This record gives sequence, C-alpha cells and structure tokens, in this order.
Amino acid sequence: MTTGQLPVASASARGTPTAMERLRNGVREFVRYVRSARHRRELLWALLFLAPSLVIFGIFTYYSLAFNVYLSFTSWNFVSPVKTFTGLENYRLILADQRFWRAVRQTFYYAGGSVSLSLVFGLVLAILLNQKIVGRGFFRTLAFSPYITTIAAVSLLWMWIFDPNYGLMNYLLRLVGLNGLPWLSSTRWAMPALIIMSVWRSMGYNAVIFLAGLTAINRELYEAASIDGAGALQSFRHITVPLLSPTTFFLTVTSIIGALQVFDSVSVMTKGGPVNSTSVINFYIYEQAFGRFRAGYAATASMLLFVAILGLTFFQMKVSQRWVHYQ
Repeated sequence: MTTGQLPVASASARGTPTAMERLRNGVREFVRYVRSARHRRELLWALLFLAPSLVIFGIFTYYSLAFNVYLSFTSWNFVSPVKTFTGLENYRLILADQRFWRAVRQTFYYAGGSVSLSLVFGLVLAILLNQKIVGRGFFRTLAFSPYITTIAAVSLLWMWIFDPNYGLMNYLLRLVGLNGLPWLSSTRWAMPALIIMSVWRSMGYNAVIFLAGLTAINRELYEAASIDGAGALQSFRHITVPLLSPTTFFLTVTSIIGALQVFDSVSVMTKGGPVNSTSVINFYIYEQAFGRFRAGYAATASMLLFVAILGLTFFQMKVSQRWVHYQ
C-alpha cells in the first residue's frame, strides 16, 4: 500500500457480510449440523414429516419445470401423442418473432410503470397511516382490502370505472373540464389504464409492508436528528430512506417478479387488445398454447420469461449491496 492510501474496509470487516458470505456461513452451519448423530435423526424425522409437501411440490413445480424445458425443444399440438423433437428451432423462430418482442416491451412497460408508482404511493400511504390519527386501524384495513380481492373482481370493477360513457374516471375528468378518454379501446391509453388499476390494487399491500419497516426504526434516531436541527425532509432522506432500504428491496424484487407475470387483468379487461397493444408475455404464451395449440412454442416463450426473471432477480441482488443498508 502506497503512502497516503487508506485501506478499504470490506463488507465483512464493517460487520455486514455480503450475500455470498452469508450463504457460505449458512452452508458451513448446515454441514456441522448434519455431522452430529442426534441432528441427523432430527433431520430424518423432519424430512419424514415434510415428505408429503415435498412430493406435491416436486410434482407440480420441479417436474412441471423440467417438462416445460423438454417441451421447448419439441413441436406438439396437445392432441397428438407424438412430440416431434425440433432442437433449437423454437428458440430460433421466437427470437425472430416481432410479436414476441412487442410483448416483451409491453411487459416491461407495464412492470416499470406499475412497480415504481405502487412503491411511491405505497410509501406515501404508509407514512400517512403511521401517524397518530383516529381510526388508524380501520384505514389500514381499508387500504389493504383491494389486495385481498380477486383480480377478476377488481378487473370487472375497473372496466366499469373506465367505461367511456358511464364510467367514474371520465366523469371526474369532465368535472374538471377535460374530455373523456376511450381508456380500454385506445392503443394509447389501454396500458396506462391497466397500470392505474394495478397501482390501486397493490399500493395498500406495499403500504402495510412499509409500515412494518417504519415501526422497526428506532425513534431515538429522529429525536437526535431533531436536536441537531434536522427538518422532516432531512430526517426522511437520511434516516427513513436508508433504514427502509431492506423493505424497499424486498418489495422491489417481489413486485417486479409479479408484474412480469401479469395475465389475469389483461385477460379480463383487454384480452391483449386493442390491436395487441396490451399483449404481455404471459398472454402471448396463452395465445400460442391454447389459441394456436403450439405447446412447444409456448414452452419456449415461458422458458425465456423464466430466464429473464431469474437474471433480473440475480442482478437486483447483486446491485443491492450498494444501496441496501442493514442495521
């Protein structure tokens, strides 16, 4: 080390092990646990009681995934008992399919809009519901209730709200002197309409999770910042945001995974239209599988979606070390 340079402390030296270090430590602890004879007996009993769930999970998850991988290399129409092996032909065709890439762009458009807005509005709602107000428990329940309502019911409700003639949304626009919009029948406004519905449904859930993070923050930090002359905005920026970063990270990852797999609301509200302007990847897979009976082609699209979600999740976990701060 040359003169004037300071050693850079690693994450483990600062007392905050990285994700890889935590994984290695967990593996070491598990190995030490299994080596003990008493612990081996406990592990066998645990596996015995878990066996029914593991079998069901294995059949409906891992077997399905493996079968889907196999289907992606075949041509099959669901009816014929013969599955013709085609190698990488399905992957070559789908990568040259413009409708597939349009569905990819629209899926990421939906995910970017719905996730970012629901996180922002969820945090604002959580801060409001964290105040000492009368009926706070009732308002928290009210905010969370859309999330536990079935997507089909919510979609039907919002189809009425977006009705161009009698819908509530256009009625509110006309009250402020604006013209109504053809929400679900317009190639320009159909996707924003789906995003609005998604934000309304999910921000209550995000608010509840953010509330759990807010209550875990030590109030003495705010009192010390207030004594030092920090205002509400400075406390929010330098205390609330950093200490909420693990909660924000969790919600970001799970929300993106869910948004990239959107299907129900699209199927009920727009059916991928108008003119395929809301055809997302899952709806594209559904059309290929059950509309055109191209099981192998649909399996290929689902495998590409799986790889995209997996890669994006690993990327988020990697970059999270730069901005997620654990107490």
